[in-house]
Amino acid sequence: MARMVGTPGQAFRVRRDVTTAMALAQRLQQVRHHTLELIAPLESEDLCLQGMADASPPKWHLGHTTWFFETFVLKPALAAGQITGFEPAPEAWSYLFNSYYDAVGARHPRPERGLLSRPPIAAVLAWRQRVDAALQQLLSRPDACGPSAEQLSLLELGLQHEQQHQELLLMDLLDGFSRNPLEPVYDAAPEARFASAWRQPSAGSGHEPRWLSHPGGLVEIGHPGAAAGFHFDNEAPRHRVWLEPFAIAERLVSNGDFAAFIADGGYRRPELWMSEGWAAVQQRGWQAPRYWRGSDAFSLAGRQQRDGEAPVRHLSWFEADAYARWAGARLPSEAEWELLADQLPQAFGVLWQWTASPYRPYPGFAPAAGAVGEYNGKFMSSQMVLRGSCHLTPAGHERRTYRNFYGPACRWMASGVRLARDSQQQASP
Repeated sequence: MARMVGTPGQAFRVRRDVTTAMALAQRLQQVRHHTLELIAPLESEDLCLQGMADASPPKWHLGHTTWFFETFVLKPALAAGQITGFEPAPEAWSYLFNSYYDAVGARHPRPERGLLSRPPIAAVLAWRQRVDAALQQLLSRPDACGPSAEQLSLLELGLQHEQQHQELLLMDLLDGFSRNPLEPVYDAAPEARFASAWRQPSAGSGHEPRWLSHPGGLVEIGHPGAAAGFHFDNEAPRHRVWLEPFAIAERLVSNGDFAAFIADGGYRRPELWMSEGWAAVQQRGWQAPRYWRGSDAFSLAGRQQRDGEAPVRHLSWFEADAYARWAGARLPSEAEWELLADQLPQAFGVLWQWTASPYRPYPGFAPAAGAVGEYNGKFMSSQMVLRGSCHLTPAGHERRTYRNFYGPACRWMASGVRLARDSQQQASP
């Protein structure tokens, strides 16, 4: 029970914060434990696997998410006397596990994270346990020295951040395993979730998708605010957008659909591609989606026969855009997608879906003060927006307003395609 302090308004805030702290303590245990569950099928040699510069090893993900909590929550709490007995990691570990927070300090080069054989995994896991215990100590304080509203917000951000890294850990692992001639199997569960998620009867099947139309007009998008739950800063502020009449396909583009694009010379026809995308096709030798292997595809369950009805995945924005042009359609804007998301089959839990929208700040956007302001705002250039969520996204982490973003040539993520068109545009024959 909260101790009554100060004015009635202040007392209400303390009660609210204690209730929030209790809920966060439970979620903290669940989220942090789930990260450990994700590495359970791995061998020790897998923990330093980094297949490419854009990916990170599983051990680094474990260390970075722990560093986030220690840096932004625990060190200030320790200095303020809110916790006792906590032993931070050696200062050099901040250099190893900082990702991109320039305001915090220098960091180890991202392409060389796979070279970090030390600290050993046992030391990283012991550090995680110390951090978890200190966070629980902070959250369990029922008095005025308990966590402030700002600290609770940072804890929530840290949990959401760790869920992002849970998804990234699996996508990075898929890239690393795909480079091994033995075609190793991680686990069958992610593929089972994918199969279950895309097989929605309302999504239809066959070559021609059904279309959901909207009259357009002046609409509002963006997160409505704190009362509606957590959101990242790039999802706000809510604002108005003018849309012309449009329609969005009810289902995602399938493997069979994309195979027809390939058979029609899709990767050999420069008129279908943006100039930069065509250059990527030539330079990287793209001839099919990232993990296609003949009539099979590689996944976290190993090599499996490709299902023609399943949504095509692991496409770059350039490939998605070229396919849409070949199909006589286009990619939806993120505003169009958000407006109809609740009515779309396969919107969540299947694949992130590329939009036509560049990743830019909403009108009135202002990053948070301090180092955490670097979380999203500093990347608002040279990226494209994806919407929805995928089968690797932790349960409960998806939102209609969530703005994911990657460079247009990236295709190692669990990304797919949903078509859109102007409503006066006729369906392709």
